Amino acid sequence: MTRRAALLLPAGLALLAGLDAGLLLLGLPAPVTTARLPLVHGMLMTLGFVGTVIALERAVALRRPWGFLAPALLGAGGLALLTGLPLAVGQGLLVAGTGALVALYVPLWRRTRDDSVVVQLLGAVLALGAALQWWGGAAMPDVVPWLAAFVVATIAGERLELARVAMLGTRAEGSVLALCLAIAGACVATTLWPATGYPLLGAALLALCGWLAVHDVARRTVRSTGLPRYMAWSLLAAYAWLAVAGLVWLLAGRQPSGPGYDAVLHSIFLGFTISMIMAHAPVILPAVLRVRLPYHPAMYIPVVALHATLLVRVAVGDARGLATVVQVGGVGNVVAVLLFVATMVTAGVCGRDRTPATSPQAATTGPTLATTEDVPR
Repeated sequence: MTRRAALLLPAGLALLAGLDAGLLLLGLPAPVTTARLPLVHGMLMTLGFVGTVIALERAVALRRPWGFLAPALLGAGGLALLTGLPLAVGQGLLVAGTGALVALYVPLWRRTRDDSVVVQLLGAVLALGAALQWWGGAAMPDVVPWLAAFVVATIAGERLELARVAMLGTRAEGSVLALCLAIAGACVATTLWPATGYPLLGAALLALCGWLAVHDVARRTVRSTGLPRYMAWSLLAAYAWLAVAGLVWLLAGRQPSGPGYDAVLHSIFLGFTISMIMAHAPVILPAVLRVRLPYHPAMYIPVVALHATLLVRVAVGDARGLATVVQVGGVGNVVAVLLFVATMVTAGVCGRDRTPATSPQAATTGPTLATTEDVPR
């Protein structure tokens, strides 16, 4: 557990620094103010935080010492972005970390030969593409589609694995792989032919949302109770935000700046990605860190806060061009994420002295973004 916690610490620091940078980008005071923080906000949140967490989960699933190289490099890259080292050092470490993540998926695929792992591998390749482009000098708005496709493909692969538990056939599994390949192709098109690529990417994201809405087990567990219901509500809300981003790209094309850019960026990386993390954290963290996180209804508080404040930010602030409302919603987003962290820490402390046991609630949720080998079914 000590090694895993040590590898997770840089991800936590990247998250806090990313939230700080978010306040600076909103034109608001923040605890830490540096010229670099706003420039690295996106990479801190996606590869420094989310990428490190995903890589650590996969390394735990692989059960080989070399697998932990990926989260170590990604975490080091995030930390390097926060120091006075040349920016290229942090960028290079992120490239190495995403490359190690790609390598990590190869033995995982050989172990199972599942389409779900292929989809996740595709996401890792897209993350490597994003890191290489940023290292090569590409502007962050042009890297966003690749980062978005990374998190979407990774999560889609995990949800596909869970959908298999619901007795889906190979035809449905092949559909997800085809959709994710379409997303990857559209990412390439956003770089080469932006006028065509962005609407194609939006259409592919909407198609994937449609598949998830029809086949995800969350449609059934939302009528359950306790942890399964909490997870289901968080998942379904996440899909709604992914659809918002898809619609903007489909109808309006490339959004290099302004309200449209803000809406797409935060619909994907807050509404979709962070909501997914909130959904799975009660099962991810016990699997990765071997700590107990008993479910409590208070876990709904940060989830509701996230989606409510994001709705204010996007549907009111961005849609109507009201900068002050965007700031209010943005502060609410930061508070929601911090509430989530505090809730998980509190749950961990409260559950530390309890006897470990296989939770029947966790068993009904199936595999998660963590390792399916460590999570009870």
